[in-house]
Amino acid sequence: MSDTGRRGPRFCLVDVVICSRPEGRTQGGGVLVVRVVSPVSSRESWTVFGDDDRPVEPVERYLAYLTGIERSPNTIKAYAHDLKDWFEFLADRETNWRAVRLEDVGAFVSWLRSPPEARDARVAVLPSVTPACGESTVNRKLSALGSFYTHAARDGVDVAELLASWQVGGSQGGWKPFLHHLSKSMPQRRRAVSLKAAKKLPRVLTLEQMQALLDSCEHLRDRLLLAMLYDTGMRIGEALGLRHNDIAAAEREITVVRRDNDNGARAKSITSRTVPVSAELVRLYADYLHAEYGDLDSDYVFVNLWGCPVGRPWTYAAVYDLVRRLRRRTGVDFDPHWIRHTAATRMLRDGISLEVVARLLGHSDVTVTATTYGHLTVEDARVVMERAGWFTGRQVAW
Repeated sequence: MSDTGRRGPRFCLVDVVICSRPEGRTQGGGVLVVRVVSPVSSRESWTVFGDDDRPVEPVERYLAYLTGIERSPNTIKAYAHDLKDWFEFLADRETNWRAVRLEDVGAFVSWLRSPPEARDARVAVLPSVTPACGESTVNRKLSALGSFYTHAARDGVDVAELLASWQVGGSQGGWKPFLHHLSKSMPQRRRAVSLKAAKKLPRVLTLEQMQALLDSCEHLRDRLLLAMLYDTGMRIGEALGLRHNDIAAAEREITVVRRDNDNGARAKSITSRTVPVSAELVRLYADYLHAEYGDLDSDYVFVNLWGCPVGRPWTYAAVYDLVRRLRRRTGVDFDPHWIRHTAATRMLRDGISLEVVARLLGHSDVTVTATTYGHLTVEDARVVMERAGWFTGRQVAW
């Protein structure tokens, strides 16, 4: 199927995620988010289908652009779902995407916050009803919307200007751009529509929970995966893309490399990085190769050993099957990214500097690490204060 009349096929249809059309709508079959695969590169991507059972052309152009600049499939999937909501909202209001006003963006926020069954305005929503979308989710969708219209601006669509306001000065937090002393009096772009969202601390596991998950693994492969995430703080996509030559056992190092993988796994960082690991992790890797991997001919570290096809690299879906099994066995609610959060928090609590932690995690800027993990619980603060002698070295008596 072609995405436009001007270009050849970009993709082959693989899967469809259906968003049912609200009651009362009779045209078409609903707004669809579709998983697709390039017939040339076999690279996974996503697109959005409209009422005419064809890709929504402006969304398809934008998602094709994201695919072309090698954004991760997960990022493109998130943008596809966000833009699906926007075009479904516009269809409800019979509004052309090129003709929206700032008031429409505000109404979109209200629409997102309303329960799905009340979005056609025929059901009253009580103030006590919990919003369908949280503040952070709404802001993420607005960011996707702003990026989409910024991309569309090259075709003469000026709605992007509605999604930003120009303000002179104003606080930008602790970060200052290059040559800020020359540009601080110039207008600064701000998003005009946003919700105030409470800062969410990253979800982490206790030592007892992490140990319970490791001990509940039935296979060395599964235990190695969790141990590697905890020892290195790498992302699950980075672990699933590991090759044996990425692991230097003698040097106790693992190199994370961004490359295309057969299982769709992907390293987010553009540049490769080398992470030191413990001797215990190297021994676990050696035990896994000896006891389970054997003579299997594969470049990938994590592969199917008991499921078919044997030797194929492990997929995200297989990992989340393991996560569900471990949740049932241990009662610990977690996902693989929590282990990355746990590793990063542990590093900082143990006194490793932000700069080193940022490098180990593959963050492009230390401010990302500081914003995400630079938090203190009451107990963290107490440990630091006790270490500084705050409670024992008083110069006055109570």
